[in-house]
Amino acid sequence: MSASDQSSWSIRPDPAEYNVFYGRYVDSVPDGDLVVFLSHQLRRLQQVMAGEGERVAELSYAENKWTVRQVMGHILDTEWVFGSRLLRMARGDGAPLPGMDHEVFMAHSYVEDRSLAGIMAELSGLRTAVTILMDSLRPDVLTWQGTASGFPVTVRAQGWILAGHCEHHMSILKKRYDLSIPD
Repeated sequence: MSASDQSSWSIRPDPAEYNVFYGRYVDSVPDGDLVVFLSHQLRRLQQVMAGEGERVAELSYAENKWTVRQVMGHILDTEWVFGSRLLRMARGDGAPLPGMDHEVFMAHSYVEDRSLAGIMAELSGLRTAVTILMDSLRPDVLTWQGTASGFPVTVRAQGWILAGHCEHHMSILKKRYDLSIPD
């Protein structure tokens, strides 16, 4: 039986399981099975990006703010980092995991050379792999703890942070870029 079948991913992490900075991400994720939510979240993002297409790629809501393409590249990069953290903690890797400087990542991501469709294809494959991994974990693994960015975090919290980070940026795309993000 998989972890999500037992509703292990339905248990919201306690604030003691992660750095207070990530509370806004965790709080933005609705109650329920996180693996199911992650799949739904991906479908919502695919729907809006397929509908909007390349015509919004260079849209920015203010001077010196990221374009839609850059926001999507950032979501992708963070999915890689947070998914890797989750995997390493779930496999018992006790090594402290470094933080992520999003400005350094953006400077070297070269997203301007990529199509939104290409970014979405990579994000879709990665999200699918992460949710399959999460669904395969035994319930006790979700409470295992690692260190990321200098702070303790559990496997469970890392999954909720991953979902919340994406939700945070989807909210920005909806409110500031005026994209039609479905609920």
